Amino acid sequence: MISTVVWGTGNVGRAAIRAVEAHPVLELSAVLVHDPAKVGRDAAQLASMDGQLGVAATDDIAAVLAAGPRAVVYAASGDIRPDEALADITRAIRAGAVVVTPALYPLYDHRSAPPEFRDPVLAAVGEGGGSLFVSGVDPGWANDVLPLLLSGLGTTVDAIRCQEIFDYSTYDQEESVRDLVGMGHPMEYQPLMLAPSVPTMVWGGQLRLMARALEVELDEIRETMDRRALDTTVRTRTMGTFEAGTQGAVRFEVQGIIEGEARIVIEHVTRIHPSCAPDWPTPPGGGDGAHRVVIEGSPRIEVAVEATDEGENRSAGGNATAVGRLVNAIDWLVAAEPGLYDALDVPLRPAVGRLGRKKR
Repeated sequence: MISTVVWGTGNVGRAAIRAVEAHPVLELSAVLVHDPAKVGRDAAQLASMDGQLGVAATDDIAAVLAAGPRAVVYAASGDIRPDEALADITRAIRAGAVVVTPALYPLYDHRSAPPEFRDPVLAAVGEGGGSLFVSGVDPGWANDVLPLLLSGLGTTVDAIRCQEIFDYSTYDQEESVRDLVGMGHPMEYQPLMLAPSVPTMVWGGQLRLMARALEVELDEIRETMDRRALDTTVRTRTMGTFEAGTQGAVRFEVQGIIEGEARIVIEHVTRIHPSCAPDWPTPPGGGDGAHRVVIEGSPRIEVAVEATDEGENRSAGGNATAVGRLVNAIDWLVAAEPGLYDALDVPLRPAVGRLGRKKR
């Protein structure tokens, strides 16, 4: 069994605990938390699972890493603390662990990552013999392996569009939704995530990764941005009230330009309530979230994926599939040479040993 730590118990960490527990060759050895109120609580309780897993959450990072875990699922946020996240991750790699995480956007495509992100990871790999695989929580497979797989079904391919359509009203990460994305702020407020060049910093690596797989060169990366205000005040289950006149929806594209045309596009359409921007794309099956890939060409191919978890919550389902991509890569990474890996390196494999296995 592969001794595996889950570091963080938010939206990603809850799903990671469940995924590690369900995997036939992984063993949950520790859960690291930051909140003192979570210390000592059983991992099953933190992950909304029945029963007990017999693993009590701890905030003692040094002790957990000193025990020599073979793998770490780093589920703590890197949105507003990228330097701290990088330091945590390299610490685990130096301890010899395989680390999988969605926290470091610049390392989606590590070949184009800034040296200040790439070099510390490579140094840690050389020192400790661990590895790192980063894949997006939005989720990564929808912006790399799925569109690339579908492109191989076409005769001709004119353009590839990867689309996330998401209703934040069921999401449980208020600081990111309000301050990073700007939901509920006045329209003159400039959210960090929507500032010029930031979408390219976050998603540009995935465009470059897809271009590399398709053996094409991007001339440049462009951004488009549109924001809408709420017509009426709305109340959400997890994040409270969002006032009329404040930002209620965002639609942006990060475009890979080839010979003057947007040929590879990652588009996000996000709302705080379904009533805002009703003319924008909505999930094909209703609900609060979907991921769609469209291959324009001959034939035209369109695939929409809707996942639910934690009841009927599609936002949690998106997190769970992103986590599944990461957790299910651990045993492959353990068998591989130490290094820094991306989505083109790590295969997407069947759920071996899990068909029909009962969840706790």
